[in-house]
Amino acid sequence: MTAPLDPVLMSVMANRLDGIVREMTNTLLRAARSAVISSARDFSCCLVTGDDQLLAPAEGLPVHIFGCHIQTANMRRYHEGDIRKGDAYLDNDPYGGNTHPADHTFMVPVFHEGEHLFTSVAKCHMADIGNSIPSSYFVLARDVYHEGALVFPGVRIQRDFRNIEDIVRMCRARIRVPDQWYGDYLAGLGSARVAERRLEEFCTKYGAATVKRFIAEWFDYSERRMIDNIRRLPRAQLVNKGRSDPLEGILPGGLELTVKIEIDPEEAMIHVDLSDNPPCVDVGLNTSLGAATSAVVGAIFNALEKDLPRNAGSFRRLRFTYAEESVVAAPRFPHSCSMGTTNVSERLVNITQSAFAQLGDGHGLAEGGTGLGAGMAVISGKDHRRGGAPFVNRMMLSTNGGPASPVADGWVNYAIPVIAGLMYRDSIEVDELKHPLRVNALSLVQDSAGAGRRRGAPAQTIDLTPTGNDVTAVISCDGQHTPPRGVAGGQDGTAGMTLRIGANGDEARLPNVVQVTLRKGEVLRGRDSAGGGYGRPLAREPARVLHDVLEGWESREKARDVYGVVFTGEIDDETLAVDEAATLALRRDKENTHAA
Repeated sequence: MTAPLDPVLMSVMANRLDGIVREMTNTLLRAARSAVISSARDFSCCLVTGDDQLLAPAEGLPVHIFGCHIQTANMRRYHEGDIRKGDAYLDNDPYGGNTHPADHTFMVPVFHEGEHLFTSVAKCHMADIGNSIPSSYFVLARDVYHEGALVFPGVRIQRDFRNIEDIVRMCRARIRVPDQWYGDYLAGLGSARVAERRLEEFCTKYGAATVKRFIAEWFDYSERRMIDNIRRLPRAQLVNKGRSDPLEGILPGGLELTVKIEIDPEEAMIHVDLSDNPPCVDVGLNTSLGAATSAVVGAIFNALEKDLPRNAGSFRRLRFTYAEESVVAAPRFPHSCSMGTTNVSERLVNITQSAFAQLGDGHGLAEGGTGLGAGMAVISGKDHRRGGAPFVNRMMLSTNGGPASPVADGWVNYAIPVIAGLMYRDSIEVDELKHPLRVNALSLVQDSAGAGRRRGAPAQTIDLTPTGNDVTAVISCDGQHTPPRGVAGGQDGTAGMTLRIGANGDEARLPNVVQVTLRKGEVLRGRDSAGGGYGRPLAREPARVLHDVLEGWESREKARDVYGVVFTGEIDDETLAVDEAATLALRRDKENTHAA
């Protein structure tokens, strides 16, 4: 029997692979042309084994990663017997394992001594994909035909390291910003090719036999870690429901979503049942298998130890049940999955991670802020500063308040649940240089956060205005009707909203999903949603409440009325301090009132 690999060598090889993925990430970030990729980092890179098992995702976005192995398996199935060194493939088919059509996935098979040992994968959210509206998101798409995206199911785009120009011409002919798309195309390919070279070096250094032993033992180690985590959980059957925002005139009640989780510590398995969800809908809210499963898997890992490996080994301890035709993980062609990575997937993350709070204090998380609000609008138009050149881009200037956990307050720079802080926020100055827009204001909203022993993060508000020609903004926002919920006695966060402010100052609230054209002098104002709280607000340490009031995140009134904290002195003259005796008395009164 062959002895196991030395643990030090295992650690070195695992970190080497993570380093390769990080080099892929750095290549893509620096080489991409659109702001959504080069500034906001809306992409993920990973390594998959030659037999289609997720191996190394590094810092991939949670919603992107699960499903990459399905895409590589389809690539091999589509081109069985005809895959070789020098090939590259493009896939964005939501029915074939991809998340949604906006995510162009570049796959490069990596060979060593003639054997296909790895596939490097770079998945990029493109600013424009040929949709029938100027946005790679289209909530109101009745089906894939109305959506209009170009879809590539595992299509070969390079042979012998050279582009297949027919594919490139197809894209350039249909996409509104062809040069920008082509720059991002080259960046995605470059990222995957960088990994190819590094993996060839990796295999040359260690040899194919050692590499294969490492992969097998790394998966086994990851599975053992997962087993240990699950066995420390109580046996439970958790059922949690949530609701997406309504769509005016189409889905007036939104979508009720259900996640059922069975935790079996003895078997060391978590069984997730997603079958009790609505059938497909005639809008772009259907979530692909890859997107919906990624959302739930990411939320499960949120509730476990933070350093668990996320790979095929740990995934062995997860079992899923799906419906045959459903808005969650089982859409049937031609239903659109345009919003597959956002609205419903965001709710699935929240429903799943908050379900674990049913296990008792110390488990799970509250719900995080949701919604692609005004700060994440897809903007388009003609730039008066560049001779009327067309532009399309999705901004990343929103935050949405992060959820509170048992041990930490919500993260301010959260974005949305399927991102969980792993994207970058745009630079305001860079966005203003790239697009004919000005950001008039950007600030956090006082008293918006869900109160708790641990507080959710506050909401943000943003004001945008054109500087020249008209600018069209496509907003595909959830989180404006059903706010993020607190758990374990924590309070809900506040919902978001979108306003249009005319040149005369008049305000009009816009629908949560809207395509609006702004003229110079008009303002688009967006307010994100805030994170839910964890635990009873009266259990929050007075020193933390003082800090929040000094920061301006919470008001003195909320500190008294919700947290039961009384202050002496004033903020302006820096004498504000906790009145410990009055705080103790007020909290005692509130506890007695609540008990009565």
